[in-house]
Amino acid sequence: MNKDIFEGKIKEISGELRKKWGELTDDEIQRTKGNTEALQGLVQQKVGLSKDEAKRQVDDVMGRFEDSGDTLSDKLNRGIDKAKDKLSH
Repeated sequence: MNKDIFEGKIKEISGELRKKWGELTDDEIQRTKGNTEALQGLVQQKVGLSKDEAKRQVDDVMGRFEDSGDTLSDKLNRGIDKAKDKLSH
């Protein structure tokens, strides 16, 4: 995740991370400064997950905050396309 995005959304991100992993503190999250590897290590240590599982879960949570540059229309069209694919199979 881009450091600027992390800093701009720190409260929202911190809330989501603490909701998923209550063992984490706001200070610990802020010390990672958006570095996903540092956050993965923190989650691995505090929650007791394997390295691979911590990476997968952190990537999943942080991915929700990435700005892909897509417009709402792009996202809706992708959703419609996925629904059409499911119905046609």
